[in-house]
Amino acid sequence: MSVTGLNSIEKRASLSLAAVFGMRMIGLFMILPVFAIYGVELQGYSPMWLGLAIGAYGLTQALLQIPMGILSDRIGRKPVIIGGLVLFFLGSIVAAMSESVYGVVFGRAIQGMGAIASATLALAADLSREEQRPKVMATIGMFIGLSFAVAMVLGPIVADSYGLAGLFYLTAILSVVGILLVLFVVPSSINTAPKGDHVAIPNKLINLIKHPQLFRLNLGVFILHVALTAMFVALPLMLINTGFAVSDHWRLYLPALLLSFAIMVPFMIWAIKKNKEKLVFCSAIVLMTLSLLLLWQKHDDFYFMVLFVVMFFAAFNYLEATMPSTLSRIAPAGDKGSAMGIFSSSQFFGAFIGGLAGGTVQTYFAGANVFLFSAGLLLVWFVFALGMSEVKKSKNISFKINFDDELHAQTLATKLAKTKGVIESTIVYSDSVAYLKIDEKVINIADLRAQLS
Repeated sequence: MSVTGLNSIEKRASLSLAAVFGMRMIGLFMILPVFAIYGVELQGYSPMWLGLAIGAYGLTQALLQIPMGILSDRIGRKPVIIGGLVLFFLGSIVAAMSESVYGVVFGRAIQGMGAIASATLALAADLSREEQRPKVMATIGMFIGLSFAVAMVLGPIVADSYGLAGLFYLTAILSVVGILLVLFVVPSSINTAPKGDHVAIPNKLINLIKHPQLFRLNLGVFILHVALTAMFVALPLMLINTGFAVSDHWRLYLPALLLSFAIMVPFMIWAIKKNKEKLVFCSAIVLMTLSLLLLWQKHDDFYFMVLFVVMFFAAFNYLEATMPSTLSRIAPAGDKGSAMGIFSSSQFFGAFIGGLAGGTVQTYFAGANVFLFSAGLLLVWFVFALGMSEVKKSKNISFKINFDDELHAQTLATKLAKTKGVIESTIVYSDSVAYLKIDEKVINIADLRAQLS
């Protein structure tokens, strides 16, 4: 096997799992740019129920993300992923057939019950070697980002031709395609990655929730998705009020997203090269806050709205793209799966609260105050973000080790603690595995692997 590139199994696993993940996210996100417009036709409509329909999936996702990952460790990855996609299919059909907003809320909640993110990432880890795993995960991450852009464009086009029901039926079709990919294209697991790095471990969760640096990230991703979801409770109607037809909304979202990526990438590269990640991170929060405050003031001027939406997405995309990698560097060695489970739950819970809060603000105040509400939350995040520590550049690796006994494990732990270039190590004797966080510039991985073996 080559260690310099992905082998055939890794390529097939990364692309097929990324496609499964991406199609599911397209189905979840397509509703965002259009539901505030078409939802008014549903029985029982109110701004609050509209917000719940947009964010309902987030509550069930948040509650089930960690349990589904743990379940995949017990009964297998594929059964959990297929079961989750079946739930996603059923939720889509329920929402498509509903004539009331309550039915759509129920359908969206069922969609969220198919919480397959943890199981999918764990299967990707099982099907990849340690040295190639970052490439596999990066491929999946790229598809997630792309799916958001596709959904922003596809949602208005499909809804204009086929209405809300058409959106949900398309989502159901995508879930069936996802099931077929898992059954016939995704390779079956041929090895098991050390679970601490990819699946949440229940007895680790409380300490990780209280971890001061991880808490800042979890709070941040919660607020980030409150702002995103709340924004789409108000923005589509405001675009309509400026005379911008819903069938043309994709003409705003596509250039805005492309331009935001073009703005984001150079700053991301510069921040990493110059070790200015905290500065750019905090600046992105400020930019996002400013864009929402300006939308609050200029929501009746189309051209200003276009500019501020570009600003919003440039900041959002930077924060969304950099936070998972920051988390992987902050999380204690061997606890990345648990840390990511808490992070993902915070993210989805933010989507639920964003829909609920956006609908509530729009019910009792002018719609534009949704932007002011989100800007206020972002300022709270900015204060917490200022207390973040600069993160050392590091790489997480794990080794399977056949320990002679617990004394051997303790001796190895002491030896690793004194090894130059090892930032942090965790020995799990019961699983015969060593988790390490290392500085690649200081230590040679091949030498370390030979030393441990």
